[in-house]
Amino acid sequence: MAPAPAIITIDGPASSGKSTLGQKLAVELGYLYFDTGCLYRAVTVAALQRGIPLTDAAAMAGLAAALDIRVQPPNVKDGRQYTVLVDDMDVTWELRAPQTDASVSVVSTFPEVRRTLTDCMRTIARSGSVVMVGRDIGTVVLPDAPLKIYLNADVHERARRRHAEIIARGEQSVYVEVLEAMQIRDRTDSARKAAPLRAAPDAHVLDTTGMEPERALAEIKSIVQQHST
Repeated sequence: MAPAPAIITIDGPASSGKSTLGQKLAVELGYLYFDTGCLYRAVTVAALQRGIPLTDAAAMAGLAAALDIRVQPPNVKDGRQYTVLVDDMDVTWELRAPQTDASVSVVSTFPEVRRTLTDCMRTIARSGSVVMVGRDIGTVVLPDAPLKIYLNADVHERARRRHAEIIARGEQSVYVEVLEAMQIRDRTDSARKAAPLRAAPDAHVLDTTGMEPERALAEIKSIVQQHST
């Protein structure tokens, strides 16, 4: 098989399969897997822990610039895909807490926060051999990436996936509340002025509704093979 494109971007809304499929693809290719959403979530967790108003754009921009955020390979065998440290504190599971889910879209609307974190993402991408997932990677962060994929799925199925994920961690979850939060986030992400959620014009769009992860991964691998050089 010919070498895969050096940079592969995977965008899409929450629970469309980006993280699961992106990680599996990266492992098969021997590439770095980088979930850019963890950066926004890390800033959100830090703000919540420190009592910083999420609607204060200047304060959030200052926080994003000041934090030492590090993304490392998993150092605990608890199902995590990576370990995220914020100023040396492990916040990996706090990133997926319901309060973080409900707040991260607000944080991600601020242009200065996005600018700071985008610079970090581009630095990582320069090394190549990376599968980078997020919401605006193919449109804003890496618009010249050689291969862009956009995943989507019905919001009810995405909510069921997130609900099951929370339950599997042993936490309390109410499906209707998860669905409502996801619908709100979809609207916020799609309507924001700074880097709205949308597929890049040259992205390959794949709807994963009703797909088992193995089938979806096979579809993505087929797309990658078509673009191998």
